[in-house]
Amino acid sequence: MNGFKEVFFLTIANHFTRLKILDRYRYLLYKYSGMQIQGKSKIFGPLIIRPIGKAVNVQIGKGSFLNTEIRFGCPKDKIIIGENCQIGPRVCFETMNHGLVYYPKKGRTNIIKPIIVEDEVWIGCGATILQGVVIGKGAVIAAGSVVNKNVPPKSLYGGVPAKLIKYID
Repeated sequence: MNGFKEVFFLTIANHFTRLKILDRYRYLLYKYSGMQIQGKSKIFGPLIIRPIGKAVNVQIGKGSFLNTEIRFGCPKDKIIIGENCQIGPRVCFETMNHGLVYYPKKGRTNIIKPIIVEDEVWIGCGATILQGVVIGKGAVIAAGSVVNKNVPPKSLYGGVPAKLIKYID
């Protein structure tokens, strides 16, 4: 039944007309889908949550802003976004990856770890955040970056893979 509830409310939220007045309340529909939304947030959507039934693995802190077309790949672990974060369009969060070695009759191993985005983080358009990453408070991730290692607080990271560009005063 939870899978049905998730699909129902995600579908409504993802197709909710983009009007300023409605943007203020869209987060409630995502919350009803099973996402753990801690307080009022602005979520433009649509959001993609994979696999179906895992909206409960996504936690959003109050005051955060999520732009359009954000993907949450969270089959077995959590994605936690802190308070007052800004997440740009087409950002991708992936808590699972595959090992490099292929084992005959078994395939590749799965590497599964949570993603934690601390408070006041800004993630630019099209960035990809990989499993096991912690992005420290007040950090900025440049658009298009691939983050595969932890990011310290108050720092600007960018590139593929993301590297330190500078510390933020």
